[in-house]
Amino acid sequence: MDFKNITIAGSGVLGYQIAFQTAFHGYHVTVYDINDDVLKKAAAKFDILAQAFEKDLHASKEQLASTFDRLIYSSDLAAAVANADLLIEAVPENPAIKIGFYQELAKVAPEKTIFATNSSTLLPSQFAQETGRPEKFLALHFANEIWKHNTAEIMGHPGTDKTVFEQVVNFAKSIGMVALPLLKEQPGYIVNSLLVPLLSAATDLLVNEVADAQTIDKTWMVATGAPTDPFGILDIVGITTAYNINKMSAEATNDPLKIKTVAYLKEHFIDKNKLGVATGEGFYTYPNPAYQSPDFLK
Repeated sequence: MDFKNITIAGSGVLGYQIAFQTAFHGYHVTVYDINDDVLKKAAAKFDILAQAFEKDLHASKEQLASTFDRLIYSSDLAAAVANADLLIEAVPENPAIKIGFYQELAKVAPEKTIFATNSSTLLPSQFAQETGRPEKFLALHFANEIWKHNTAEIMGHPGTDKTVFEQVVNFAKSIGMVALPLLKEQPGYIVNSLLVPLLSAATDLLVNEVADAQTIDKTWMVATGAPTDPFGILDIVGITTAYNINKMSAEATNDPLKIKTVAYLKEHFIDKNKLGVATGEGFYTYPNPAYQSPDFLK
């Protein structure tokens, strides 16, 4: 099947990026979210994203105008998915929310529609039966700043149809991604299996008062030559995501350090709406975070 119409469910940190990247590469894209106010905010973010495409990809005014022409918005799930060849789900990283979403989606999606989850920590097998079409369900995971960090990890579950898997691999390539097929289910895929331990270790050092955030970041950047630091990455990913992941881990394991981390993030960031780049402040302030200053590593 040749994909033409793509629906992105969820217009948060990654959802709106996936939508714009897909429309930029010629697909008709419907952006779905829970209400029109949220969708208006997404539309405003597309204007900012267009500037990034112009700067980083040298996109022309004509290309960007065509991209906007291929984007439509809907808060009606049945209407949003009515013609979809592929739906990419980017709703909050909460199993209950995802299950509820798939149960509703299964009632209204056409038989042809393939479902893909962009979940960064949860496995497709956790939701496969809820989709009503487990053979047409898999994971398609993107990194943040998708237009620059253009990885697409494709991960099926044991019941995913191999033809569907290959179709999604080809789709990922068609929107400018480096397609990275996984041979089996792996919590955290490849990227997050490498990244999450780093971010967790940095947060543990901070919460245990071993060092402050800037010292931890400076250590990592000087010692490894990395261009971005752990807490800068957390700001980009979004502190809400880090909070939710730690909260789920704390509830599952009752680990005292995870419980302490959840409380720390809630008190210092969540309750103060310091959620990272999206709100202009997290561990750093934006648009000019301290770690990008030439003097930071001195």
